[in-house]
Amino acid sequence: MKKETRLKAKRLLAIAAALMMTASMAACSAEEASDGGSQATGYLTKEDITVNEELTDDTDGGHAIEVSGEEKEYANIGVTKTGEADGDEADFYGENAAVFASEKGTLTVKDSLIETNGTHANGIFSYGEGTTVNVSDSVIETQGNCSGGLMTTGNSSAAIRSDRGGGTVNVTGGYYKTAGTGSPVVYSTADITVSDSYMESTASQGVVIEGKNSVTLNNDTLVADNNTKNSDKSDVYQAVMIYQSMSGDAAEGTSSFTADGSTITNKNGDVFFVNNTATDISLTSTEITNEDSDGAFLRAEAAGWGSDGSNGGHVNLNASDQQIAGNILIDDISTLNLYLKDNSTFEGAINPEGQTGDVYVEIEDGSTWKLTSDSYVSGLTVSEGSGIDMNGYKLYIDGKEYTEGSASTGTAFEVKIQSSGSGAPDGGQAPSEGGGDPGESGGPGGGDHDGNGGEPPEKPSGDAPSGDGPSGEKPAGEPPEKPSN
Repeated sequence: MKKETRLKAKRLLAIAAALMMTASMAACSAEEASDGGSQATGYLTKEDITVNEELTDDTDGGHAIEVSGEEKEYANIGVTKTGEADGDEADFYGENAAVFASEKGTLTVKDSLIETNGTHANGIFSYGEGTTVNVSDSVIETQGNCSGGLMTTGNSSAAIRSDRGGGTVNVTGGYYKTAGTGSPVVYSTADITVSDSYMESTASQGVVIEGKNSVTLNNDTLVADNNTKNSDKSDVYQAVMIYQSMSGDAAEGTSSFTADGSTITNKNGDVFFVNNTATDISLTSTEITNEDSDGAFLRAEAAGWGSDGSNGGHVNLNASDQQIAGNILIDDISTLNLYLKDNSTFEGAINPEGQTGDVYVEIEDGSTWKLTSDSYVSGLTVSEGSGIDMNGYKLYIDGKEYTEGSASTGTAFEVKIQSSGSGAPDGGQAPSEGGGDPGESGGPGGGDHDGNGGEPPEKPSGDAPSGDGPSGEKPAGEPPEKPSN
C-alpha cells in the first residue's frame, strides 16, 4: 500500500520521504551501520526504484531540481548530488540541496531515488511560507556530514529535521535510521508529527526538541541508542532530549512531546532529559522500555546550556492509560508536576537521594504509584485508601513522612521558562550540527531567530554581520543575515 510523507514548512524542512532503505557507511568513523535486517522488511530499497531519467548536479551550492513559485511533478527519476556548502547557507536557506522548493512552489516526487554525497548536501529542502513538498514511494540517501535525509550517515544529519523558523511538518509512514554523531532521527525547531513509522538512531538521541516547538508520535516505533557525544555539556545519554541552547535557533517558550499508541525503546541512559526549558510531556498507551538499568525514566536538571542557576528543566508529565517504570530525578533548580490518570501506573522512585527541586504528584483514582525506593516530593494529591503502594519504602512530602493509605491534597507548581536570553556557554554552541550534542545546524536543529514564536525570518541579502552575540554571532532570537557572496 502506498505510504506518503507530506511536508508543509513555513520556513524550511530539510528532508522527507516515504519508504526506506538500507544502511551505508558512517562518514567520520567509517564504521558500517546495520542494515535494519527484518525491521526493514516491506520497505523500499534503491533496487526497488525504476529510474527513467537521471538528473545530476556537482556544483558547490547548486541543485539538481529547483522549483520556485510553480508546480512541478517528477516520477521515476534518479537524482545524484555532490558539491559542498557552508553551514548557514545550506541549513537555513537550502543551498546545495539535491532538490529545492521555495516561494510557495509545489513539488511532487514519486517513485524516485535521491542520493547526495557532500557536506551540507540535504536531500530535499523546502523554504518559504506556503511551499509544499509531497514525496511518496521514494528513497533518499545522504552520505555527507550535516546532510539531512533518510538513512543519514554523517555527523549532524537527522532524518527528519527542521531548522530556524518554525513551521509544520507531517510525516506518515516510512523507515528512518541515522548512524552519525549528533544525528537524531527527529530534530525539531518546528511542530513535527510522525505517524505509523519505524525510527532508529544508532549513535544519537531518537528525538530532540529545541525551544518552543513540538514533536508528536502517533503509532510509531522509536529505538534510540545514544552512545556518542559532541561536547562535554552533559554526561547524560538519552532517548528524548528537550532543551534550549540559547544559540538563537529556537524561540524561548514551552515545548511539547506527545506519544500516543507508540513504542519507545531506549538502549543507553535516560528515556527523557529536560534542560534549560519548560515542556509538556504527554504519554498515552505507549510502551516505553529502558534497557539501561542505571538510566532514569525522566531527568530534569541543569547542564551546559543556559545561565547557571536558571537553566533547570521544568516539566508537566501527563500519563493517561500509561505504564511508567524507572526513577524520576529533579534537581534543585528544576520543577515537575506528575499527573497519573486513566489507570496509569508508575513504578519507581522520585529523588531517592533526598528532596530537591519542586515536585508535585497527583494520582487520580484508579491509578497507582509503587515505590521502589524512598522518595521525596514537595506536594501530593491522592484519595484516602488508594493510589500509593509504599512497597516497604518511605515517602516524604515537604520533609514530612507520608502515612500509607491517607489522603493528601497539594498544589501544582507553575511550569515556566526561568532562563534569560543570555548566550549559551562555550561560545553559544549547542549540542549538534555545528557544535554540540544532539542535533542540527549550529545548535541541534534550528528554529526561530526572530523570537516571534514560529514566524519565519525573511531571507536577507545583505553583508554578513560582525555579530554582537557569543562568538560574533547575532544575539539569540535574531536570524543571521544572508551574506551577499
